[in-house]
Amino acid sequence: MKAIVCHKHGAPHNVLVFEDQDNPVPGRGQVVIEVKAAGITYVDALLVQGMYQYSLPLPFIPGTEVSGIIKSVGDSVEMFSAGDRVVTSLLSGGFAEQAVAEVAQCRLLPADTDFGTLLGVQYAYGTALNALQLKGQLQKGETLLVLGAAGGVGLAMIDLGKAMGARVIAAASSEEKLALCRKYGADETINYATEDLKKQTKDLTGGSGANVICDIVGGEYSEPALRGIAWHGRFLVIGFTAGIPKLPLNLVLLKCCQVIGVNTGGMLMKEPEAMLEVMKQVDSLMTNGKLNPRVSKRYSLENTAQAVDDFINRRIIGKVVIEP
Repeated sequence: MKAIVCHKHGAPHNVLVFEDQDNPVPGRGQVVIEVKAAGITYVDALLVQGMYQYSLPLPFIPGTEVSGIIKSVGDSVEMFSAGDRVVTSLLSGGFAEQAVAEVAQCRLLPADTDFGTLLGVQYAYGTALNALQLKGQLQKGETLLVLGAAGGVGLAMIDLGKAMGARVIAAASSEEKLALCRKYGADETINYATEDLKKQTKDLTGGSGANVICDIVGGEYSEPALRGIAWHGRFLVIGFTAGIPKLPLNLVLLKCCQVIGVNTGGMLMKEPEAMLEVMKQVDSLMTNGKLNPRVSKRYSLENTAQAVDDFINRRIIGKVVIEP
């Protein structure tokens, strides 16, 4: 099979190689999936650069979320069979024509839904609902501020926030990105590349601040966002595309607010039953037409290095997938 292999850590265009690999064989409790779509996530970008909190032995095949058709099953697999359409989360191996997955991490897909679109539901919407409902306890009528709102997870935050009855403020780095956020239903927008994030958040909330803040970017934007939080607000730490910030804890005391980590990948491993319930809710919202996932760009497998590079350098708007 063809695959994207990371032989050393570094910039994607320097370290990711399109090459032949042996076809995988399923072990006990595993399936082999013919990959139809693989999503690019923040975890993938950091693993390739050697910057994630855990590392994989080199060389490895990146790719942590895939959808496709089961090609073969291992021993003790009873829930699935060859030909089933599934979506799954992986530690690695997704950027390839075939991938091995644990049965416990697989979910059946509807017969009439695009494989790439469903990846947005799996990762982006799963992360968003985990953050907003389980961690942030967002309530109807509250104000939600989303940093990095034009990415796959950010747009899912807007979509779900509106579905949950919140007033949504989308923050991003360009007018093009903010225009997309408004199409997704954002009530207000802030360009944090040209505007004062704290001041604009305060102005748009009548001085009270945002009840829930979803921080997907980190870097220099986290502290001004935290300064714009409401009393008893919830600051959700989701990603660091602009770098890992340092937050002054006196702000947490002064606002009597909470800073909460959202590690969806960790929950999939440590609390799979809780995440299964989250995904059931996402599926229900999808079935009832409450959500609007979309794929903004599709790359071929051989162009994966370019896709990951575009992701890292924030040249992407919305959800991007690799299609072998």
